[in-house]
Amino acid sequence: MSLFRVEAGDGEAVLLLHGYPQSASCWRHQIPALAEGHRVIAVDWPGFGRSDPPDTPATYENEVGRLDRLVESLRLRRFNLVAHDYGAFLGLGYVLRHPQKVMRLAVLNSRAHKVFRPMFYRFLLQQRWAVTHAPGVVRRLPLRRLHHVALAPYRRLGCFDDALEAEYLGWMDTSRGRQTFVDFFRNYRVPAVPELAAGLERIDCPTAIIWGDRDRTIPFATGRELAGRIPAATLTRIAGADHFVMEERPEQVTAALLELLARPVRDSSDPGARDLP
Repeated sequence: MSLFRVEAGDGEAVLLLHGYPQSASCWRHQIPALAEGHRVIAVDWPGFGRSDPPDTPATYENEVGRLDRLVESLRLRRFNLVAHDYGAFLGLGYVLRHPQKVMRLAVLNSRAHKVFRPMFYRFLLQQRWAVTHAPGVVRRLPLRRLHHVALAPYRRLGCFDDALEAEYLGWMDTSRGRQTFVDFFRNYRVPAVPELAAGLERIDCPTAIIWGDRDRTIPFATGRELAGRIPAATLTRIAGADHFVMEERPEQVTAALLELLARPVRDSSDPGARDLP
């Protein structure tokens, strides 16, 4: 399986994970500043952008395991994890399994341990039903066109233009991409994830919760709860910003990330830095 990635800079590693339906390019505004003192790695998650589809079903456990294998393949002993949306959904599972590896954590506008707003939650349940019971019909849908229409509000906000959107959605034009779409949503965990909720207080690395408070799919209350329950978390509320916050408000997000990366971390020799059971 071929995985596309962008790398820049030297120093402590910073791994950037995107959300749905984006690619590593969603971090284009942050990479130059972060790379001035760090080794920055941004990947196209398997099945997205320029990467091949995953080689096993995209269940939550498999996806977190894929993240673990990615970290191992990059030879990252310890690293900073910055993740948005779906990437942060997976990232929370990873840090609970491997707390000794994550030096600092940033979570940006993610459903995290909870669920989406009611209308979008119902839509995802319906979509899961469709890909499970009528996959052939779904594969024949104009998936790219439907996503183009759905993303119109974000284009108007200046998050991305048509050319970048084409990179985000291009995989949907191929038969393999349409099958990837079906497989992804057939396995996607739509309901809340109680095991993530139960572990939030055990995340002890410096953490930044960075949140656009006008997200039309995820309530700000989720970000506020994350900041309240993760012991070393700070909350950066970006007033008026929507879901793709790092593209809509790049300067504010970059500043919050640089502030996080300047925070001291616990030495990995600390006996408390070990895998959780």
